[in-house]
Amino acid sequence: MESVEVGFLFLVLLGAVAALAIAARHIGIPYPILMVIGGLVLGLLPGVPRVELRPDVVLLVFLPTILFSAAFLSSPRDLWRNVRPITLLAVGLVLTTTLAVAAVMMTLVPGIGWPAAIALGAIVSPPDAIAATAIAQRLGLPRRLVTILEGESLVNDATALVTYRLALAAAATGTFSLGEAAVSFVAVAIGGVLVGLVVALAASWVLKRLEDPPVEVLITLLAPFAAYLPAENLHVSGVLAAVTAGLVLGWRAPRIMGSDTRILGFGAWQMTIFVVNGLAFILIGLQLPSVLEGLAIYTALELAGLAAAVVATVILVRMAWVFPGTYLPRILVPGLSRRDPAPGPGVVLVLGWAGMRGVVSLAAALALPGILPNGDAFPRNLLIFLTFAVILATLVGQGLTLPWLIRRLRLGDDGSAEQEELHAREAATEAALQRLDELVTEVPGHLELIDRLRDQYRDRAQHFSRQQEGSGVEMDQEEIEHEQIRREVLGAERVAVVDLRNRGVISDEALRRVERDLDLDELRRAG
Repeated sequence: MESVEVGFLFLVLLGAVAALAIAARHIGIPYPILMVIGGLVLGLLPGVPRVELRPDVVLLVFLPTILFSAAFLSSPRDLWRNVRPITLLAVGLVLTTTLAVAAVMMTLVPGIGWPAAIALGAIVSPPDAIAATAIAQRLGLPRRLVTILEGESLVNDATALVTYRLALAAAATGTFSLGEAAVSFVAVAIGGVLVGLVVALAASWVLKRLEDPPVEVLITLLAPFAAYLPAENLHVSGVLAAVTAGLVLGWRAPRIMGSDTRILGFGAWQMTIFVVNGLAFILIGLQLPSVLEGLAIYTALELAGLAAAVVATVILVRMAWVFPGTYLPRILVPGLSRRDPAPGPGVVLVLGWAGMRGVVSLAAALALPGILPNGDAFPRNLLIFLTFAVILATLVGQGLTLPWLIRRLRLGDDGSAEQEELHAREAATEAALQRLDELVTEVPGHLELIDRLRDQYRDRAQHFSRQQEGSGVEMDQEEIEHEQIRREVLGAERVAVVDLRNRGVISDEALRRVERDLDLDELRRAG
């Protein structure tokens, strides 16, 4: 395609992303669901140009940004508190699903070979970081359930993609050793975490010394690739490198970034993730015609049967895993049940039904080679088709029925996030009042401003108490000192809230909500 045609197609795709997002908001469904349907329809329209994506750049374009963003907004402390269920889902369930799907494919299509069958299983086994949490948070699920879904979708990508690459290597070489694969799996995981940690610490050091918001936001946009690319070149997990970098930088953001950087960065990242997700789902639709043409050796009935078998395997294995995974450890270890009481069957059922696949599975499928390095053909088109069938069935089918299931089971948000946010605001207000009392002696020449601010914060404290019971011109020296007093008070609030987060009293979500208001307040006063 010529450059003008490429530019025009890109413009059309962005327009389609915007239109589908608006339609999703009006219909009242999460936008990932409508994106995948819209991509399918757009790809089947006559006259739409064929798009051929280079397999070696697909993972690089989509994966690092998506995973880094999801990790940045996650809480390392909450993930660690739920490390047992997250590990069971992200490692145990992914490997079990991979083997189950591979066994089904070898039964139905024996000529496909174990490497290709395992590659498909690895592609469709991990639920998506964006799809699951976007739908779960919108539905107001209990926070712990959302945390487990988020943690699973961050770590399971590493498990799946390491397995995926081992399968492709086995297909190319014709050899496979379980022992070597296990050692390689552990080494790849540890190496990825170390690379991500180094990149995060280096980025933190730079960001802490900059006072240029556009440059700082640019560094955060580059950080996923700065972690992913070196890790991949070192043959360790680029996924875990990007996730680790996101977790560390997200935890350190309140200390190393200014309010203007956080506000600007939030908007930049929100737009980036929106565009990346929208384009990913639409691009698979544009490739479907050429994929289907490459499947001429199969009848429509055969393709439908294969798709139904793979989809059923993915869904049923997850449902069969979550109940023993939840209750069996508590039966075997009685002390665990006392420390961590078992959730009700309804919560476990929702956890099983929320295994929606999305962009990660899509990117991995698109990255499959058509020809292996040894010259052998690889069933790329069939695997992409089956991947899209799983995405369509889980994201659309389960995504649209999940709200009904939650209402039927009468599940909802436990309100802990709102209580933590209120507690954080109360602590911030108390810290501000304490700092104002100290400033009376430090800057006695501005008692009028201090008294005015004290009245404002006292009114705010009373408001929170009632809530709890119910549920360019150069400034002159005086103006500079007034501004300094305001900054001192806001700084005291910010330190108090961050301290609550660090001590585990409130969550990262509550911190970000309060911090955003403090940032906006600081920017308003600076303007």
